[in-house]
Formats: sequence, C-alpha cells, structure tokens
Amino acid sequence: MALKGKGMLVVLSGPSGSGKDTVLEKLKETDFSFDKTISATTRAMRDGEKDGVDYYFIDENAFKERINNQEFLEYTIYNDNYYGTPKSEVERHIDKGGCILLKIEVEGAGNVRKAMPEALSIFIIPPSMEELERRLRGRGTETEESFRKRLEAAKEELSRANEYDYIVINDDVNFCAEQIVKILESEQLRYCRMENIVSDILKNQ
Repeated sequence: MALKGKGMLVVLSGPSGSGKDTVLEKLKETDFSFDKTISATTRAMRDGEKDGVDYYFIDENAFKERINNQEFLEYTIYNDNYYGTPKSEVERHIDKGGCILLKIEVEGAGNVRKAMPEALSIFIIPPSMEELERRLRGRGTETEESFRKRLEAAKEELSRANEYDYIVINDDVNFCAEQIVKILESEQLRYCRMENIVSDILKNQ
C-alpha cells in the first residue's frame, strides 16, 4: 500500500464571471481524487435519504448551538433552512489523507481560513475586465442595474485576491483545471503534509 500523507482543505473562490463553476466541473473529470464531505442541514429528510449519508439531519436549535460552538467551517440559510459544513467532517477526511474542495465566496473563504489557517486557497480570475463583462452579459439574465451591481461586486472581490495563496487565470477552462491540479499535486508534498510519513519511516528503521 502506498504511503499517504496528511490531506488538505482547498478553498476555491473567484468573482462572478470567472468561470469557477465550470472549472470545478472540469476538476471532477481529472484523475486527482477529491473527497466529498457530508453537510449538516435543518431541512426535513426526503424519501430515500439517510442520515449520515446524504446529510446530517439536525433541528434548528441544535444547528444554532453548533454555530455558537464554532463547529461549522461555514454555513448558509437557503429556503428558511440552515446548511453547514461541519469542521469535524473536514478534519476526518484530512486526517486520512483526503482532499476536500470547497467552492465558496470571498467573505466565506475568509471565515474558513480563520477556522482552519492551514487551508490552501486558490483564486480564479478572468483574463481581463473586458472578458469578465462579456461573460456576465453573455448570460442574458441580467438587467442593466443587476449587471452593474455584479460588476462592482466582482471588482471588490478581485481587490481581495491578495488574501489567497494562488491565483489562476481562467482563459481556457482545461488549462485552468490542469494548473490547479499541478498546484494540488505539489502541495501534497509539503513537509507539513508528509511529516507523518517521515516519522513512520524513522520509527521503523
């Protein structure tokens, strides 16, 4: 069996129009292995779902208590239900050598890094503002007012790119995904993630 170092949490962000959703789908097609975390939610369990498999189903009071105890890396409210990523769930995968990838907006990414400073952060950017505007307009779902708001929000997010470990330009989605995989493969070999292997080798000499 191949020796396996400590895993990592990867935060993937980018302004609206950077193409991060497309890049994320492309990453899933690569040979790099990503682990899937199980989120917690307050919504009712649906037919066919299983607790601890599809979600951790908990009531709202319990969810809020976990928020107060800082047990979530991040959480959100959608359709009056809470959804969150348990820190313990991420740590479990990392301890066994897995790679967790979270696509999250800039503000949430900052909260994740505070909770887990060792998280690796990657920021996807468009090749130019002109291209960003073209992509946003190309969706055909924006009014002029909402387009302007999205554009200003994107500029604000781009101004915080310095908070990230790596910047990857998404000019070509395939190349962008390849660059991210190279980053992840290199980061796996950092001493902080290989320390346990070195220790095991020394113990067994």
